[in-house]
Amino acid sequence: MDKVLMDLRAEVVFLGRAYTKPVMNRICGLRFPRQSCCHGDRGFLEAKSSNSIATTSSEGIDSVAPRMLLGNASSNTNGSSRTARFWISPEEHCVLESCEDEYGGIIISAEKLPWNTNAFAYVLQESLSSWKMKGKKGIWLKVPLGRSELVPIAVKAGFKYHHAEQAYVMLTYWIPEGPCLLPANASHQVGVGGFVINEYNEVLVVQEKYCASTSVGAWKLPTGFIHESEEIFSGAVREVKEETGIDTEFVEVISFRHAHHLAFGKSDLFFICMLRPISNEIKIDEQEIEAAKWMPLNEFVEQPLIQDDSMFRKIIDICIARLGKRYCGLAAHQVISKFDGRSSSLYYNVVEPQDFNCQGV
Repeated sequence: MDKVLMDLRAEVVFLGRAYTKPVMNRICGLRFPRQSCCHGDRGFLEAKSSNSIATTSSEGIDSVAPRMLLGNASSNTNGSSRTARFWISPEEHCVLESCEDEYGGIIISAEKLPWNTNAFAYVLQESLSSWKMKGKKGIWLKVPLGRSELVPIAVKAGFKYHHAEQAYVMLTYWIPEGPCLLPANASHQVGVGGFVINEYNEVLVVQEKYCASTSVGAWKLPTGFIHESEEIFSGAVREVKEETGIDTEFVEVISFRHAHHLAFGKSDLFFICMLRPISNEIKIDEQEIEAAKWMPLNEFVEQPLIQDDSMFRKIIDICIARLGKRYCGLAAHQVISKFDGRSSSLYYNVVEPQDFNCQGV
């Protein structure tokens, strides 16, 4: 049968890396180098037509059957539209590029996912079969925001949502029968509050622009959420600086509260930190804060917001006890564990008898 032969060059997309090479081995009228379709864990070939392609008759297609249709590509030459279909033989078992995690699970490379959705669907099933034969258990698939079209394909293949961030969604697949043993999504959010008191026994307080109706007009401690990979002590210092413009030094964690079923059903850890002011001039964040000031401690304590709430009243009682050296909080100490070889912050109070009466702020 006649074939329309054009440029005989094709864009070979190897899991996101595109380059142009002469075509060789024939797949449905297109020729690709056999080594480009890797085997094992080395990756997967997706082919797209470049400027022009070779087409063949249905007889040519039948001659390579049975093969898996991966997708179509079109080309327009001299006003004539040409379409090629991409096929792969069942014996060519391609596997998504990946690496093993420390528990023997599989982490699929997010940067090297096939650009063709049909190709992704096929090679995903091939990969799952391969990993099942190798005794793998947990599979992690990170889909970038720009590749969101792959999410329904993965869900259809049996993947489940794990968590999402602004730039990606993470999905998981548990191969063995029985309950999934992969760790669940993060269960907590972490907040901090700064108890800042100056040499005049005044507390740094704020009024928020956006708050619950029960807190309108009340003066409270500066609070906020810590950022990803941020220490508790540095998060408290940052929040106070952002809301009030006051620079501080971390002293101790005075107490923390643990609550459940809050925002999005998550649990919440809230740390009250004692901070030492090293500046005095207030400059509020006008987007979030209505007002801020130094308030006498006794005036702050007498507010209905404090007196009518047993938890707030207890927190302030602890802070006052710390000021009187009748209570020791938890100071941050940097330690390195052989468990992971990383530096961590360990919070604990003094243990030597001579240091029991903690130094005042």
